[in-house]
Amino acid sequence: MNYKPLPDCCTVKTSVIEGLGMFAKEKIKKNTNLGLSHLEIDANLYRTPLGGFVNHSDNSNCIRVQIKNKWYLKTKKDIDTGEELTLTYTLYNPK
Repeated sequence: MNYKPLPDCCTVKTSVIEGLGMFAKEKIKKNTNLGLSHLEIDANLYRTPLGGFVNHSDNSNCIRVQIKNKWYLKTKKDIDTGEELTLTYTLYNPK
């Protein structure tokens, strides 16, 4: 299995929120695991390309789910085609 920085259902485009953002190329169901967004090593959190393109929103449509030292991006509601995927940022020190 080859590593893919973004899931097939997503693409990167210009965002009205900030710079570039990640957008749905098709409908994405609630509770879909989109992949690895962050990796914790020695108390430092490192973003993957997936984690680097998700912009902040106070009314986000995704969450980070931690499993051991890995954080995954998961949808918390159905996402429509063309909709930007967002997270509510928390304070942490990404590398």
